[in-house]
Amino acid sequence: MTKNGSDKGRAHNYTTAYSALFKDRYDEPLRILEIGLGSNNADVLSNMGEFGIPGASLRGWRELFPRALVYGADVDRRILFHDDRIKTFYCDQLDRSSVRQLWSHPELQDGVDILIEDGLHTFEANVSFLEESLHHLRPGGVYICEDIMSDVIDKWRERLETVYAKQYSTYEFAFVVLRDGGNQANNLLVVRRGAA
Repeated sequence: MTKNGSDKGRAHNYTTAYSALFKDRYDEPLRILEIGLGSNNADVLSNMGEFGIPGASLRGWRELFPRALVYGADVDRRILFHDDRIKTFYCDQLDRSSVRQLWSHPELQDGVDILIEDGLHTFEANVSFLEESLHHLRPGGVYICEDIMSDVIDKWRERLETVYAKQYSTYEFAFVVLRDGGNQANNLLVVRRGAA
């Protein structure tokens, strides 16, 4: 990931968690979708700054999973691109109709095996995207919401216990808190869908 310019291994230590989660799946013909391509445009919330490399993580996933089809989506239309085994789409996480529109693309209608949410880092955006997307996760698939701030973990736990435990009874939810020198956003929500 780092060699492609992604912050998943450098600014965060997510690659350690991902190695444990996906170590037995590298050679599978998976379908991977990541939300948040890493805009470097200052007018976009949660941008990566002027030195960010849009699509860096998508290129990293393509390299890590040589048989996978990799998809991405972002609110910044200026950074969308297509490349070998990579295709990107527009999506505004805060607009549920935009999220539903994303899933209407023919390439995504069969669902995905790995879904990484690394877009707008707010509780509202995360919840909106999760609730409109979780049912598109294939059996045995994994959904990961990155960069959850420590101060909203309790909010997430409450939602998991009061809403999602009933609504998503065939899914397993877990938090992964990665201690990293005080980085308050170095937390993951990991959701696994039960096998069919």
